[in-house]
Amino acid sequence: MVVDTKLYDILEIQPDASEQEIRKKFKIMAKQYHPDKAGPEFEEKFKEVNFAHEVLSNPEKRQIYDRYGPDGLSETGGAAGMEDLLGHIFGGGGGFGGMGGMGGMSGMGGLGSMMGGPFGMMGGMMGGGRRPQRRKGEDTAHPLKVTLEDLFNGKSSKLKLKKKVICGPCKGAGGKSGAVQTCTGCRGQGMRIEIQQVRPGMVQQVQRVCPDCQGEGEMISEKNRCKTCYGKKVVEEAKILEVEVAKGSKDNQKITFRGEGDQQPGIEAGDVIIVLQQQEHEKFTRKGDNLLMTLKISLTEALCGFKIPLQQLDKRELLITNPPGHVITPGCQRCIIGEGMPQHRNPHERGNLIITFAIGFPEEIDTNNVKTIESLLPKRDQEMVDRSDEVTMKTLKEYYPEDNDNGDDEEEDAGHGHGHGGPGGVQCATQ
Repeated sequence: MVVDTKLYDILEIQPDASEQEIRKKFKIMAKQYHPDKAGPEFEEKFKEVNFAHEVLSNPEKRQIYDRYGPDGLSETGGAAGMEDLLGHIFGGGGGFGGMGGMGGMSGMGGLGSMMGGPFGMMGGMMGGGRRPQRRKGEDTAHPLKVTLEDLFNGKSSKLKLKKKVICGPCKGAGGKSGAVQTCTGCRGQGMRIEIQQVRPGMVQQVQRVCPDCQGEGEMISEKNRCKTCYGKKVVEEAKILEVEVAKGSKDNQKITFRGEGDQQPGIEAGDVIIVLQQQEHEKFTRKGDNLLMTLKISLTEALCGFKIPLQQLDKRELLITNPPGHVITPGCQRCIIGEGMPQHRNPHERGNLIITFAIGFPEEIDTNNVKTIESLLPKRDQEMVDRSDEVTMKTLKEYYPEDNDNGDDEEEDAGHGHGHGGPGGVQCATQ
């Protein structure tokens, strides 16, 4: 039973009209009321005709309208412009006025999804004559490992990829001319919209992949399929991309090749996105545009100055100098201006090279030289030297972390005198 006939009245057809009658009447009325021919005053009438056709030409949408009337359309939600159109067609009362009364249909999803792809075209027309944008395929990301030298100097790298391209022999048709048929089960959409009852008074709209065409929207018999692509419309081929890694590029930086993604008939190819992945460097680390490194020097160099050659990432030899008298302490940092990473897109400007110093102390020295060394160094704490006869003397021994006992074991072993360094597991023993 049809609860509302407004859309049928707009197309001047009966509620039991066939799909062929609906299409035929729509073509006639679309030409009759098109604003370009009939004039701008018929623009609203043209929108009504389009809307009526979009609903009644789709079996699932027509079923919803026949069963629930305009409430079934309005209750699915949608853009304000669509609500205005519904209000214009059905007025403030009647079915549209009761659109809040069927809360049980709130699970049916958005109006835009119910109307499907073709309705999106009408929405563009209603929004000011804009043409619908062509669908774009998915982008494909590929990692490219680079060294810090590559990012410092720049590099041109060739990357071999496999991509899908439209089949040449069948030109993306998948089969012989006329052999490709639109799937009748989903009307070429690849998806079916089904209405299922959740509980009394509440229904739910469910979208499923069409089982007849497996979501393709088309059917091709086995004997008529293309012998090259076997009906898939695309074939796989190798593609070599030349990737330009600019000076100063960063880790995880993306380089985009527009339209180099997989191809599909009727769909704009997506992009190939190359993601730079910096490998760890044995000497330098990077922080922004700065280069950081740790330089180990001897105690003599730390106290008396040094001249140390250092190879930069572009193979230049730098001579790092520190004059005598300028003491380098453990962990201190010094900076060389302009020897860091080039700035991306402005490679003539560079960051800085920051050096953290580690001091290598001698393991032991000749006791005959102690007095000489002591005379050259700052004086000891004289107070402690003078009080040496008032304290108990303790001598440091080697410390072995692997023999360090914790907790109850340490208490248990106390006084037993085993392990390195003497009793109780104490590692710095005394004599």
